[in-house]
Amino acid sequence: MLVKGERPRVLQSTTEKIGTGCGNLYITIGHNEDNKPIEVFATLGKAGGCSQCQNEALTRAITLGLRSGIPVESYIKELKGLECPSKKMWPENERVLSCPDGIARALEAFIGNDKK
Repeated sequence: MLVKGERPRVLQSTTEKIGTGCGNLYITIGHNEDNKPIEVFATLGKAGGCSQCQNEALTRAITLGLRSGIPVESYIKELKGLECPSKKMWPENERVLSCPDGIARALEAFIGNDKK
Protein backbone atom coordinates (compact mmCIF):
# COMPACT_ATOMS: atom_id res chain seq x y z
CA MET A 1 0.00 0.00 0.00
CA LEU A 2 1.31 3.43 -0.93
CA VAL A 3 1.43 6.05 1.79
CA LYS A 4 1.16 9.70 0.80
CA GLY A 5 4.09 11.73 2.13
CA GLU A 6 3.50 15.09 3.75
CA ARG A 7 4.14 18.31 1.86
CA PRO A 8 6.65 20.61 3.48
CA ARG A 9 5.30 24.04 4.38
CA VAL A 10 7.74 25.71 1.95
CA LEU A 11 9.00 24.22 -1.34
CA GLN A 12 11.34 25.42 -4.03
CA SER A 13 9.98 25.13 -7.57
CA THR A 14 10.67 25.79 -11.23
CA THR A 15 8.16 26.84 -13.87
CA GLU A 16 8.51 26.14 -17.58
CA LYS A 17 6.44 27.72 -20.37
CA ILE A 18 5.62 25.31 -23.21
CA GLY A 19 3.58 26.18 -26.30
CA THR A 20 0.82 23.70 -27.13
CA GLY A 21 -2.07 23.56 -29.58
CA CYS A 22 -4.32 24.82 -26.76
CA GLY A 23 -2.09 27.80 -25.93
CA ASN A 24 0.82 28.32 -23.56
CA LEU A 25 1.12 25.70 -20.83
CA TYR A 26 2.90 26.76 -17.63
CA ILE A 27 4.23 23.74 -15.72
CA THR A 28 5.48 24.19 -12.16
CA ILE A 29 7.45 21.42 -10.48
CA GLY A 30 7.90 21.67 -6.72
CA HIS A 31 10.82 19.78 -5.23
CA ASN A 32 12.23 18.88 -1.82
CA GLU A 33 15.68 19.72 -0.46
CA ASP A 34 17.12 16.70 -2.32
CA ASN A 35 15.83 18.20 -5.60
CA LYS A 36 13.32 15.32 -5.91
CA PRO A 37 10.04 16.44 -7.54
CA ILE A 38 7.08 16.02 -5.20
CA GLU A 39 4.33 18.13 -6.76
CA VAL A 40 3.30 19.33 -10.21
CA PHE A 41 0.92 22.07 -11.37
CA ALA A 42 -0.05 22.91 -14.95
CA THR A 43 -1.98 25.99 -16.07
CA LEU A 44 -3.06 26.93 -19.56
CA GLY A 45 -2.65 30.55 -20.56
CA LYS A 46 -6.36 30.85 -21.22
CA ALA A 47 -8.60 30.75 -18.17
CA GLY A 48 -10.92 27.91 -17.24
CA GLY A 49 -12.45 25.36 -19.53
CA CYS A 50 -12.33 21.61 -19.82
CA SER A 51 -8.63 21.51 -20.77
CA GLN A 52 -7.66 23.32 -17.59
CA CYS A 53 -9.82 20.99 -15.50
CA GLN A 54 -8.20 17.94 -17.11
CA ASN A 55 -4.71 19.36 -16.49
CA GLU A 56 -5.55 20.02 -12.85
CA ALA A 57 -6.83 16.47 -12.40
CA LEU A 58 -3.76 15.00 -14.09
CA THR A 59 -1.28 17.02 -12.04
CA ARG A 60 -3.12 16.23 -8.79
CA ALA A 61 -2.78 12.52 -9.62
CA ILE A 62 0.92 12.95 -10.47
CA THR A 63 1.52 14.84 -7.23
CA LEU A 64 -0.22 12.14 -5.19
CA GLY A 65 1.91 9.48 -6.86
CA LEU A 66 5.18 11.38 -6.42
CA ARG A 67 4.46 11.93 -2.74
CA SER A 68 3.63 8.23 -2.41
CA GLY A 69 6.92 7.09 -3.90
CA ILE A 70 6.08 6.43 -7.55
CA PRO A 71 9.19 7.30 -9.60
CA VAL A 72 8.91 10.38 -11.81
CA GLU A 73 10.24 8.29 -14.71
CA SER A 74 7.01 6.24 -14.60
CA TYR A 75 4.97 9.35 -15.36
CA ILE A 76 7.32 10.42 -18.15
CA LYS A 77 7.04 6.99 -19.77
CA GLU A 78 3.22 6.98 -19.61
CA LEU A 79 2.58 10.58 -20.70
CA LYS A 80 5.29 11.33 -23.25
CA GLY A 81 4.02 10.98 -26.80
CA LEU A 82 0.28 11.30 -26.07
CA GLU A 83 -1.25 13.24 -28.97
CA CYS A 84 -4.04 15.79 -29.04
CA PRO A 85 -5.87 16.76 -32.23
CA SER A 86 -5.04 20.45 -31.66
CA LYS A 87 -1.25 20.02 -31.78
CA LYS A 88 0.54 22.72 -33.73
CA MET A 89 2.66 22.01 -36.75
CA TRP A 90 6.06 22.90 -35.33
CA PRO A 91 9.31 21.33 -36.45
CA GLU A 92 9.41 17.69 -35.29
CA ASN A 93 12.07 18.25 -32.60
CA GLU A 94 10.07 21.13 -31.06
CA ARG A 95 6.56 19.71 -31.41
CA VAL A 96 4.57 19.30 -28.20
CA LEU A 97 1.88 16.75 -28.95
CA SER A 98 -0.49 17.52 -26.05
CA CYS A 99 -0.65 18.98 -22.54
CA PRO A 100 0.27 15.58 -21.00
CA ASP A 101 3.19 15.34 -23.44
CA GLY A 102 4.29 18.84 -22.36
CA ILE A 103 4.09 17.86 -18.68
CA ALA A 104 6.20 14.75 -19.38
CA ARG A 105 8.77 16.84 -21.24
CA ALA A 106 8.98 19.34 -18.36
CA LEU A 107 9.45 16.49 -15.86
CA GLU A 108 12.10 14.93 -18.09
CA ALA A 109 13.93 18.25 -18.39
CA PHE A 110 13.73 18.73 -14.62
CA ILE A 111 15.26 15.37 -13.76
CA GLY A 112 17.78 15.77 -16.60
CA ASN A 113 18.95 19.04 -15.03
CA ASP A 114 19.15 17.29 -11.66
CA LYS A 115 21.51 14.64 -13.03
CA LYS A 116 24.03 17.21 -14.33
